[in-house]
Amino acid sequence: MSDVSSISSPPGSSPASEIRNLPLSAEESWETLGLSQSRGPATPPEAPLEMPEQDFRARPPQGPDSGWPSPGTILARLVAFGGAAVIAWIGWRQMVLSFGANMTWLQSVLLVLFALTFTWVGFSFTSMISGLFARPLRTPEGPNDAKIAVIMPVYHEDAAATAGLLAALARDLYRVGLGERAEIFVLSDSREPDSVLEEMAAISRLRDISPVPVWYRRRRSNKGRKAGNVGEFVSRWGGRYDQMVVLDADSIVGAETIRALSARMNADPAIGLIQTMPMLVGGQTIFARLTQFAGRIYGPAIARGVAAWSGNSGNFWGHNAMIRVSAFAQCCGLPELPGKPPFGGTILSHDFVEAALLRRAGWKVRLDHDLRQSFEGCPPTLLDMAVRERRWAQGNLQHARLIFSRGFAWISRVHFVIGILGFLMSPIWLAMILVGLALSANVLLSRPDYFPQTYQLFPTWPTFDPVRMLWLFIAAMSFLLVPKFIAILRAWLRPLARNSGGNVRLLASAIFEIVLSALIAPVQMLIQTRQILEILRGRDSGWEAQVRAGQMPPWGVVLRRHAIHVITGTATLVVLAFLAPWQLIWLSPILAGLILSPMTSRWSASPVFGRWARRQGLLVTPEEREAPEMLTAAHALEFRISGTLPREGGLTLLGRNPALRSRIMALLPENPDSPVKDRLNAIAAEAKIAHATSQAEALNFLSPAEQLALLESRALIETFAKLPQ
Repeated sequence: MSDVSSISSPPGSSPASEIRNLPLSAEESWETLGLSQSRGPATPPEAPLEMPEQDFRARPPQGPDSGWPSPGTILARLVAFGGAAVIAWIGWRQMVLSFGANMTWLQSVLLVLFALTFTWVGFSFTSMISGLFARPLRTPEGPNDAKIAVIMPVYHEDAAATAGLLAALARDLYRVGLGERAEIFVLSDSREPDSVLEEMAAISRLRDISPVPVWYRRRRSNKGRKAGNVGEFVSRWGGRYDQMVVLDADSIVGAETIRALSARMNADPAIGLIQTMPMLVGGQTIFARLTQFAGRIYGPAIARGVAAWSGNSGNFWGHNAMIRVSAFAQCCGLPELPGKPPFGGTILSHDFVEAALLRRAGWKVRLDHDLRQSFEGCPPTLLDMAVRERRWAQGNLQHARLIFSRGFAWISRVHFVIGILGFLMSPIWLAMILVGLALSANVLLSRPDYFPQTYQLFPTWPTFDPVRMLWLFIAAMSFLLVPKFIAILRAWLRPLARNSGGNVRLLASAIFEIVLSALIAPVQMLIQTRQILEILRGRDSGWEAQVRAGQMPPWGVVLRRHAIHVITGTATLVVLAFLAPWQLIWLSPILAGLILSPMTSRWSASPVFGRWARRQGLLVTPEEREAPEMLTAAHALEFRISGTLPREGGLTLLGRNPALRSRIMALLPENPDSPVKDRLNAIAAEAKIAHATSQAEALNFLSPAEQLALLESRALIETFAKLPQ
């Protein structure tokens, strides 16, 4: 472990003009400029902003934008939703003709399930096509003195990685001239003592090297989770800022993009929120690279379509967005939903709801798809993605209680429905497969009744049109694949293909992505179906720290997690091979995905195979071939900060290392004022420390909650440090 006392603050100051062209990673040059903001309190003076709790049944206030959508938005909606309706009608009609007039009840069920699935894949196609009517976006010029807060809620994150990202952003903000208007605010909900200690040490180091103010606040209560964390910030300091950029712990927005967002919001006083389209970066495993390649190549065209039909009733994805603070405070105080989790309690997918509330109050919510300096990390493995999706599934199903809330724009309700169906389509797809197999079994195992009526002169022949069904299958596959090939063609016509390895490698990568995604899709179908069933049975997802950097799981883990998938696929294969071998033609991709799921899950989580794909030029993105300066600087700063953190020893270092102790105490409020009921852990910790004969004994006495209380009190830290080591 490096000596924390080696960290020092550069003296002096320097005008911003000296660093306009200074590389973000030019460490020595930045230090000699003496731009440290480390001195001073951990938080600025409070500037309270009232944030009333919203009533979903109340009449919404009249906001600044209540006009009709633009002609382009109307056309985009006609294409997206009208086109999907036409596709739904065609699919329904063709299925009815395939089954004939004497439809059985199983065929009726299959008809409904197929119509839902066919409409879903059709909408993904028409939504993308509607992007042809997306409005042009531009960044206005002119004076802008809006005060910006860049906030990053954190919860048991990699402290060095988080600080590295923010350090690079701080320098970028200063370099583009936002040093006087922008401040960074780290909002911690971390609860594990050693993690909190490391986090505070990293923030202290960040404050040393940041040319813009960096503030740090850790809550004692995690009420409301992330939404509550942001809400408390707005309530206490919202009056200090005009705009805020919300980040995740693994996401970042470039300073040029922040400046553009600020200018666009400042030029239109009716804008409440602007969402950017984050590009996935940093993937090392095959699974992560697959996800980031798909997002980079297909994502822009998809986002353009969503932006076109959303218009001023867009959505919020929880991060990489700029929000007007006053509008957020007015509209987005979220209540607890009545009842117990998973459908009651804290609103998990709060971002969708906040966007709907802003629009309900007459604020514009936009997706500005043209801004490129917006990045985020991606889950490294299929199993890590499943854990994350469990929480998303619960949050989206909660929205079923809010869809019909008073005053929501109909497009906001559409966003809710799309989010819900994004998870319900898995059990719908599974049900469609099972009903199809049941129909096949019924044909094989039962004898047709050609004379269902007693006095019937002519037989009733079973009706089924396999040719029509084949064309419906081809149409469904086309709706899934054509948007991808349109995106590839779009990339070929732009520098995107050249920056991704060239036309041939881009096409090869797309084919690789399609094949691997086809193997993963049936596994995700069963995983999400199980998640939906757990939620319906009343099981809460909880709140765990997200996995940002995973590792290849051992065989024992993948075999245990995917055993049900292998058994299901193998059993279905054996039964069909004996009873209906022709069905294997249709189901072979699904069965292959299930049977091979342990290998797919393990090998797609391998960084070794990820590096192999990189060497072959597969799944390469422009940001990987030529990494943005901010990301390379963030990695360099992360490495430097990491070497100064208390990696070993934990709280024992608090007593042994005066420099570390001084840094931690500098991030604590001078005179914390709280009622006795909130200081019970501190009172218990004080008593136990007083009876301890050494620092080690004191730490053994303290519970985790009392250790947290120690980290929250200057007086307790000083008392603890006086004990013999």
